[in-house]
Amino acid sequence: MTLGYRTVKNTAARAGQQLATWPGVTRLAVETWITQTSNPARDAGHKIAPAGARSRRSFTAMLAAFLLTAAAPLAIHAQDNKVVTVSAAADMEPVLQVVGPIFEQKTGLKLKVSFASSATLAQQIQNGAPADIFFSADFYFAEQVVADGLTETKSPIPYAKGLLVLWTRKGSRFSPLSIDALSRKDLGPVAVANPDRAPYGRSAVIVLKRMKLWDNVAPHIVQAESVAQAGQFALSGNAELAMMSQTIAMSPAYRDKGTFVLFPFSQYPEIIQSAVILKKGANVEGAHKLLNFVLSDQVQQNLSKLGLQAVK
Repeated sequence: MTLGYRTVKNTAARAGQQLATWPGVTRLAVETWITQTSNPARDAGHKIAPAGARSRRSFTAMLAAFLLTAAAPLAIHAQDNKVVTVSAAADMEPVLQVVGPIFEQKTGLKLKVSFASSATLAQQIQNGAPADIFFSADFYFAEQVVADGLTETKSPIPYAKGLLVLWTRKGSRFSPLSIDALSRKDLGPVAVANPDRAPYGRSAVIVLKRMKLWDNVAPHIVQAESVAQAGQFALSGNAELAMMSQTIAMSPAYRDKGTFVLFPFSQYPEIIQSAVILKKGANVEGAHKLLNFVLSDQVQQNLSKLGLQAVK
């Protein structure tokens, strides 16, 4: 999977922390797989998420569990086109860093992935950008592509439910973190994705208004193009807090350097992340295989470890 010239080995090592409770298999099987595939590859309780890295030994057992779980392997048919071109919402990058290499290993297909805000990707597709499948961070932007007659699927297909969190760096003046931090009079910059272009940004505005925090937070908002950029603003210190997806907050870079709390589910509409397959895609068959894999029990039953909720 093309992800900025990371190797599959490095991508798996970063992602392994999320899979701690998945059933294990032999270490040898996974180490053999890693060696053979180390080619460039490439958005309610308020509990503070744990921070801290896990060992390489743990990662080996965890990744093995995902690769060799009981789900039946996907059938592989010989085809000339081995690349699936994917347009994916920014919150899906940590998820596809885990799921993508496993899909590639199971199918022999390769993923070429572009990440951006859902609105940006929808506009690119509407303007003719090549893509086989579009993973939107909500239903709305996927539906826009359907309305333009560009999809093979007649309506967007939900593949996960997103969760909104508040994140801050470890040791910040807001530690221990709680949602009440947003009501403080000495509030600093708060990173939020553009609500017109990013579903998590839209959810952030809704939750702030419903919780009567908008008037206090609005003057301090630092607007980002995507939920991933909102996270980067806080990670780099350009914002003290970020409202972002749990997928990003649970990724190794953010979990090791910060803590997060969930916003109450009752305070914002469900974030129904949905996908569509593009009728003019160069590899529609491969796109169907990828979507079926994401919807499989093998993936759906483990989405919570990647920051999403299952739709099945």
